[in-house]
Amino acid sequence: MVLQKLSLLNYKNLESETFDFDPKINCFVGNNGVGKTNVLDAIYHLSFGKSYFNPITTQNIKHGTDFFVVEGMYAKKNTAEKIVVSAKKGQKKVIKRNGKAYERFSDHIGFLPLVIISPADRDLIIEGSDTRRKFIDGVISQRDSEYLHNLIKYNKVLAQRNSLLKYFVANNTFNQDTLDIYNEQLHVFGTSIFGKRTAFLEEFLPIFLNRYKSISSGNEQINLIYESQLQENDLLTLLQNNVAKDRMAQYTNFGIHKDDLILEIDGHPIKKFGSQGQQKSYLIALKLAQFDFIKTHSKTNPILLLDDIFDKLDETRVAHLISLVDDENFGQIFISDTHAERTEEVIKKVRQTYKMFPLGNQEKE
Repeated sequence: MVLQKLSLLNYKNLESETFDFDPKINCFVGNNGVGKTNVLDAIYHLSFGKSYFNPITTQNIKHGTDFFVVEGMYAKKNTAEKIVVSAKKGQKKVIKRNGKAYERFSDHIGFLPLVIISPADRDLIIEGSDTRRKFIDGVISQRDSEYLHNLIKYNKVLAQRNSLLKYFVANNTFNQDTLDIYNEQLHVFGTSIFGKRTAFLEEFLPIFLNRYKSISSGNEQINLIYESQLQENDLLTLLQNNVAKDRMAQYTNFGIHKDDLILEIDGHPIKKFGSQGQQKSYLIALKLAQFDFIKTHSKTNPILLLDDIFDKLDETRVAHLISLVDDENFGQIFISDTHAERTEEVIKKVRQTYKMFPLGNQEKE
């Protein structure tokens, strides 16, 4: 799969831009604030129907305008595919494939597989469990539409159950029968999601461990552990046994929305005990394992976005990442960097075609 052409109109700080891409390596270079990351984010937007850095649609519209349009022309399995994402203030976002709008955005997820490596990935280590659940969901959803639909349904029922718990308190009332309906629905969707998350981690862990070993010079032992309340009991039992706690909290305390990924190094949390270098290696290995996993299941090379990696990673890690481009297992790669000479010097070391795209004199991101 190759992104051949990208057109942007009023996307973030970019007024009107068109790019014709190389099928292998494409580099966006320029000073901070010129829009390099925004171009990568536009490519991400075409795959996921939302921004990687700011999922609030209206905040991706250029200041002073009331709409944006992102258009991509792809070649996928010898077929031309045109994807357009557009949004106008006060209206719903629209995603079209070859001129036909999707009724459900979720139907588009996985059609254009993509992995991004960005400084923002550090949130996986330093932020709460919600960020790590989104990582799991993002990987599985690109190859399993049923999983994504069940997740959407689960979150909808969860919000309804939480609203009901608040209603009980506000109106000094209680109805177990109504609560049971939501309990049963959460149990059905949650059990399916739990099973698929468990199976995913079993397959993903060896891939991740292998990737970490290949990019790390250390002998440390790393691990990735899936933690869920459903490992102790089935969800329906958990919900039924904790009604009093939920009523008091006006919130559902048990379910797959409490799941987490435990990131460890030598048996300890990498957040507290991992050096900066170890944390960077961990995150890169996580994302490359994501690439491997999606490639295996989608039978196509995902697009790989490398955002600002030269400033955030040491030369050894950058060299390893770029050397992967020589591997035919990788497809099209997009890179952003502040120094054109540095980027081109590294890119020239690999035996692949490339294009440089200088950006400049745009308003600040």
